[in-house]
Amino acid sequence: MSVRVLVVDDRGVVRAGFAALIDAEADMTVVGEAGDGAAAVRLAGQLAPDVVLMDVHLPVLDGIAATRIITGRENAPRVLLLTTFDLDVHVFDALRAGASGFLLEDVPAAELLRGIRSVAAGDSVLAPSATRRLVGHYASGAGTGLGTGSGPREPPGLTGCERHLLTLVASGLDDAEIAAHLGITVGAVQSRVGAVLRGLGLRDRVQATILAYDLGLARPNPPGLHL
Repeated sequence: MSVRVLVVDDRGVVRAGFAALIDAEADMTVVGEAGDGAAAVRLAGQLAPDVVLMDVHLPVLDGIAATRIITGRENAPRVLLLTTFDLDVHVFDALRAGASGFLLEDVPAAELLRGIRSVAAGDSVLAPSATRRLVGHYASGAGTGLGTGSGPREPPGLTGCERHLLTLVASGLDDAEIAAHLGITVGAVQSRVGAVLRGLGLRDRVQATILAYDLGLARPNPPGLHL
């Protein structure tokens, strides 16, 4: 079954390039294109895509506001944002709004396609280098609710091991890296992460990352982690 993708970018040439790349894949289909955030919201409701690939900077309605509306609906598609990170200090707000992740605009084609498949499968996608820089910005105190110096707050029902796992997820490590750090299998990592997400009522690792920083359980480049 093909992953149905809605491509959103105000630059026609860029939009066409993404559409051609996606349509060339046997397991993906572009069901629509939009040039602004308002059109993205409308088409997301009409076309029922699985994934909305959307630029952050859009006319009429920006990508953050569009994400909030799209993901607030019942049976919402997943949203994967594209960003020129250095300019996008509000991407964290988009993740709070429900985006499943973000990649840099100049991401290699193979990584972009992998990202679309990942979010369609229910995973999250966070560009590792950009994630660390973004989280560092907020943990320094520049972001809402993060880096306030209030110290960790205990998430209800979490064991020490689960808190540590949440911290590792928030650091941007993938399953293989977490498995190596903990000395367990990748399958065990996936099972434990899934259990933590379900226990906390979180949709994906993006929400887990946001929660970890809000609770003071994580900070950029924790000691002992080589990122």
